[in-house]
Amino acid sequence: MDKVLSLTVEEDEAGPRLDQYLVRRLGLSRARLQKLLKNGRVTVNGRPAAASRRLRGGEAIQVTLPPPEPSHLIPEALPLDIVYEDGDLVVVNKPPGLVVHPAPGHRGGTLLNALLAHCPELKEMGDVSRPGLVHRLDKDTSGLLAAAKTELAHQELVRQFQGREVRKTYLALIWGRLPQPAGKIEGVVGRHPTQRQKMSVHARRGKEAVTLWRVVREFPGPLTLVELTPKTGRTHQLRVHLASLGHPVLGDATYGGGVSRLKSAPPQLAGLRPLVRRQLLHAWRLGFTHPRSGEAANWEAPLPADFQELVDYLTKMN
Repeated sequence: MDKVLSLTVEEDEAGPRLDQYLVRRLGLSRARLQKLLKNGRVTVNGRPAAASRRLRGGEAIQVTLPPPEPSHLIPEALPLDIVYEDGDLVVVNKPPGLVVHPAPGHRGGTLLNALLAHCPELKEMGDVSRPGLVHRLDKDTSGLLAAAKTELAHQELVRQFQGREVRKTYLALIWGRLPQPAGKIEGVVGRHPTQRQKMSVHARRGKEAVTLWRVVREFPGPLTLVELTPKTGRTHQLRVHLASLGHPVLGDATYGGGVSRLKSAPPQLAGLRPLVRRQLLHAWRLGFTHPRSGEAANWEAPLPADFQELVDYLTKMN
């Protein structure tokens, strides 16, 4: 059975193209939205509209969604560290090494497979290939991640992420000493011009990216524990920005922070090598406006055991 979504363009939302507006408001993939537009399932003021139409305040948009396509995702009863859950959303603390959603080479055993087993209603939310997800973390990045269980939550969380209203704070252990206690990194991030599996600040078509950083503690090595606040959400943004400063994340071989650097480090750091098994990046804090209550919601996840073990090791060396 079709599902009909009705939206009214507010005065302060006027100006963008119809497709850009709907991607932001509904969290649909661009491919799925283009198909809906082509099939006349998107109307503005009762008439089918083109993707490029510029919206005006007060216009009524109606999107008719066909029944969801059969999902190839298989629910799997895997362990989940649930930090918070209610009828609209679930917040989990993702361990390092766990892939967030199925992709080539990882068809199962992902966080999304586990979430679908825990809350089957996710399968109706958003993109059929990544139902319920409103953001993601890299495989080797640990920490907080939210998923939407209702249409209301999905639309509102997508809007907040797109509008840069979500509060995210990470902790990272990086190589070297930063020049001051706090600062800002501004530089575009996009696909690497020659190494297509990587991102770069020298991309031909990079997008604006901003990261705030603050030194938490300095260790021998030299290594530094930093707090990171991304103001944008580009792929690999934090890792790429830190590497661009010459201070890659410890354990991040992709961007120059791998354990091979320990070969030239002081002898007292020799014991670190077996402890570094991934990039030391952790999504520490997450906050946004609850989609139903309108109240501020904030969560915090302690450092996982492997990260804490490294911090304890370095603390004893000080």
